[in-house]
Amino acid sequence: MSQHRRRAPEKNTVVQRSLLVGALVAALGVGVGLWASGDGGDSEPAGSAAARPSGSAESGTGRSRSAPDAAPSPTKSYALSTAPRTIPAVRSHTPARGPGWKPARGQRVVVEDPELADEGRLLAKELGISYAGEKNDVLAGDVRLSLNDDEGADPESYTMTVRGGRVTISGPADAGVFYGTRTLKQTVHDGGTAPEGVIRDEPAKPVRGFMLDIARKHFTADWIEDRVRELGDLKYNQLGLHFSDDQAFRIESDSHPEIVSEPHLTKAQVRRIVALAAERHITVVPEIDSPGHLGAVIAAHPDLQLRNTQGVATRGAIDISKDESHEIVDDLLNEYAELFPGGQWHLGGDEYQALTVANPEASFPQLANAARQEFGAGATVADLATAWVNERAATMRVHDKTVRAWNDGFFRDTSVKADKDIQVAYWTGKEIGARQPVEYLAEGRKVINYNDEFLYYVLGQPQTFVYPTGQRIYEQWTPRVLRGTEPVPARYDPQILGGSFAVWCDLANSQTQDQVAAGVRMPIRATVEKLWNPGRPQQSWAQFRALADRLG
Repeated sequence: MSQHRRRAPEKNTVVQRSLLVGALVAALGVGVGLWASGDGGDSEPAGSAAARPSGSAESGTGRSRSAPDAAPSPTKSYALSTAPRTIPAVRSHTPARGPGWKPARGQRVVVEDPELADEGRLLAKELGISYAGEKNDVLAGDVRLSLNDDEGADPESYTMTVRGGRVTISGPADAGVFYGTRTLKQTVHDGGTAPEGVIRDEPAKPVRGFMLDIARKHFTADWIEDRVRELGDLKYNQLGLHFSDDQAFRIESDSHPEIVSEPHLTKAQVRRIVALAAERHITVVPEIDSPGHLGAVIAAHPDLQLRNTQGVATRGAIDISKDESHEIVDDLLNEYAELFPGGQWHLGGDEYQALTVANPEASFPQLANAARQEFGAGATVADLATAWVNERAATMRVHDKTVRAWNDGFFRDTSVKADKDIQVAYWTGKEIGARQPVEYLAEGRKVINYNDEFLYYVLGQPQTFVYPTGQRIYEQWTPRVLRGTEPVPARYDPQILGGSFAVWCDLANSQTQDQVAAGVRMPIRATVEKLWNPGRPQQSWAQFRALADRLG
């Protein structure tokens, strides 16, 4: 009896242990099912071997695997990410699963290269996080900016990787890295999240410009700086300043203070604008238009006015047969070359009124005589005007400037040819003897698209001009549409460097500067979208406009 009573408890214990093991196996089966429900991303699911603490049963130490607080739990599942919505749209996004990234207290921007300090400081300030400078350590939430050794890549290209709670933006040059920071800024705007995955992005066209006529209408330095910030966020890289015309000369001058109008920008103000633009990888492209559109200069020097055989003054035209005309314009070009250190310069060259009459040689014999003396018996006024532009180009080459001129400053059938390296700023086909864009392209010239049918915002809408709309640009214009509405053949696309939206102030008081800012808001967004991305836009106009409104 006593032995039987002692064995009974032993049998019960075996049964109890068997029940416990069965329960444990069942529990583990449930756990395996839960683990399998994870998203398969980079992070290990809760309950997996990699996620267990070192004190688990498998390590041979610590508590039993069956301890209640060691039970596995499901992993949070993330949907596959989608490309961010930005203006301009990114060219490529490889999706991934994960939480993405958004700015939060305690995070930092770090750089791997001292050349990226400006980009890093600006981004940190905009996102409300700290700038930590050059750091090799890696912390949760970091945004890291770096230069890569992708030799031969577009210097404006970049890669942005969002992974593991961190962001890395790299590019072959600081310009590309800056554009990556603009993408990040837009994606996290107003509480947004940068999506997990990899963005690879670069512009279709190297010239993405906005031109402002500050000669006919004075714009304040603060207003221009606001436009620089806006343009930088949209990945524009050129700001044209047309500051000399018949109506006024709008920048302080040391060499010829007598020509300067009121009000005007001081050189100190211009330097601040240029510096702000450089921080945002925008080159300021100045324009002193000549030999026409020099009325403000001529007003102070009436002896340089071009006059016909009857002594009638020709509006805005300087007499290019006079040495003094060459000297004063070169004085100004040399003076402002220092003020604008960027590598681009606009020579103008358009609408020289001596060439709009029926017989320029008969109307302006002094020009005809000068042309024949310099270029031979058959030379024309058009030859002399071409030589003028070439000489001004030579003046600016000394300062390492790449020059451009308006398309109606180039002439066919002349003995003097425009220098091959002068880029064509194609704006119109309305001039006398107008040449089709293909003529310039067939000569091998590089062209920048200023098509007045789409890209001209002319205050007061004089003549046949109407205010351009963003929708029309977005839906109908491409860089190959240089004149009117028809594109040039695709084979010429590599010669088209890009385009520029232009604000002209023919009727200066028609709009305030704030009205101008509002009026060009959507057109400049549509323009840069078409310069950054080739092909048809992915979004409808309504979607694009809604995105612009959301991004501010």
